[in-house]
Amino acid sequence: MPTDTPPGPLRLLVLGASLRTGSTNARLASLVARMLSDAGAQVDLATMREFDMPLYDGDMETAHGLPDGALALRERLERCDAFVLSSPEYNASVPGVVKNAIDWVSRVRPQPFKSKHALLVSASPSLVGGNRGLWALRVPLEHLGTRVYPDMFSLPAAHKGFTEDGQLSDAGLQERLRETVTAFLSLVEADVRYVCLQRRWYEFPGDRTEAPVTQRAED
Repeated sequence: MPTDTPPGPLRLLVLGASLRTGSTNARLASLVARMLSDAGAQVDLATMREFDMPLYDGDMETAHGLPDGALALRERLERCDAFVLSSPEYNASVPGVVKNAIDWVSRVRPQPFKSKHALLVSASPSLVGGNRGLWALRVPLEHLGTRVYPDMFSLPAAHKGFTEDGQLSDAGLQERLRETVTAFLSLVEADVRYVCLQRRWYEFPGDRTEAPVTQRAED
């Protein structure tokens, strides 16, 4: 009789990265979370307001350690196999609250962004849907070792982009988002359960971090 137990569902953190009440990025995060749940994933849906933290200050870190909000976000990241970040665009770049959270959490050892898969999505009233902010957001995440999914999704004219039941008004964009989410989940499943890699990540050439090597045999 087989003793192997079936693997549990994939665990994904979905973070709406805006502080504004009624944020379109919170609505987009909720829609992505529903799509992931429908695909069988275990979803942890969160908002940035759950992770309150001051502006990063090295003196404050030395005197008091990491703030509770950063430690809470670290814990939620560590529990997931991958994460989705729905981020607004501020002046064609990353919102300060998002970058500040990344900077604080990156101070934890072991650093939790390392080797996680991430999908970036955005919603904006602009015609580009916040896409420029996502390109800027890739830089710190990839620097920290996150495997950011190549395809990103941006919802333009987001102030009129949702139906009353939380779906996208544009059927074509709804299908594109579903395809992107499904493909991302398939990649996460392949890496977590099947794909066999040997990898080690260093923050910079002189880093001596004793990162474990993952070894699995490829089919």
